[in-house]
Amino acid sequence: MTGSGPEVLAGLNVSRETLERLDLFANVLVKWNARINLVSRNSISELWVRHIADSASVFFAAPLGNLWADLGSGGGFPGIVVAILAAEQRPETKVVLIESHERKAAFLRTAVRETGITCDVVALRAEASPPQNADIVSARAMAELSVLLGYSERHLAKGGTALFPKGVTWQKELDAARVQWHFDVDVIESQTMPGAAILKIKGAVRV
Repeated sequence: MTGSGPEVLAGLNVSRETLERLDLFANVLVKWNARINLVSRNSISELWVRHIADSASVFFAAPLGNLWADLGSGGGFPGIVVAILAAEQRPETKVVLIESHERKAAFLRTAVRETGITCDVVALRAEASPPQNADIVSARAMAELSVLLGYSERHLAKGGTALFPKGVTWQKELDAARVQWHFDVDVIESQTMPGAAILKIKGAVRV
């Protein structure tokens, strides 16, 4: 996957309005990233591939659901991208962004306002925020898988699905998590980073 703008999503069924919202979001992020560290400055030039397209892959890997909770939303990945795509493709899906860092939470609220989407921002730690009883839980670049499963246990509804994009060390994290947890997992190969994957997890219970 190549490109440095909305064209990276050309293969997806995404409307012009949605692409415009994603472009607005990208512009807001670039402005805020000069003041607070939302994504690494080295990756800004690859924003559309490494962050936006990667987050879109999480959205399209998800089942249908009425409530999606994104933990440690930070720079809005995948949460803001999910909310923008859901506004067009799954309007029944409500998205909640959980981010404890106050300035990042302020950025998320600004991004929600600027893109015109409907999305709640909860400025609390994932382990301290009220349980969401969500159909889908996601988290990107937040913690090791074994820790994420503890957070998802708090926020997932019974029968819900967790989606965790992971880098090239995903197998090591998977093996470590299985020491503490039983779960079913589908490993979805990343379309944006060779060797990376999205871990689609259901039925996690502590050993």
